Amino acid sequence: MQNPEQARERFSKRLTEGDVGKCLIVFPICVVTGIFDFNEGHLFFMDVVGSSGSETWKFLGSFSINEEMGPIFSISCPNFVKEKALKADDEVVFIKQPMEDEKAPFKKFKIEVKRKIRLFGKDIWGDLMV
Repeated sequence: MQNPEQARERFSKRLTEGDVGKCLIVFPICVVTGIFDFNEGHLFFMDVVGSSGSETWKFLGSFSINEEMGPIFSISCPNFVKEKALKADDEVVFIKQPMEDEKAPFKKFKIEVKRKIRLFGKDIWGDLMV
């Protein structure tokens, strides 16, 4: 079990068909409170490293207002979604990495992806190599 301090350093989501189809992962702002401050229209880069540490990507983060969800945080990551063949129901986990300058115009994260597989009649969550 993680403590509240750890919870503020990570956020996750089970992907929907819409997330995968648009290559855009959308979070209600409450999921990332404490990591990001809502600033409508603000765009910034996210340097993302895979769990193996050998691959890196640049994602685009943004804040906006959605009529149905209210304030949202979205991450555009088309290359990653296609390269890793992400599917609906995969879980993506973003873990904030420490930075020397926390006010920099970008943020660093480690990403983990989990996929449910059926093995001997049981659902098991496995980590995808990213």
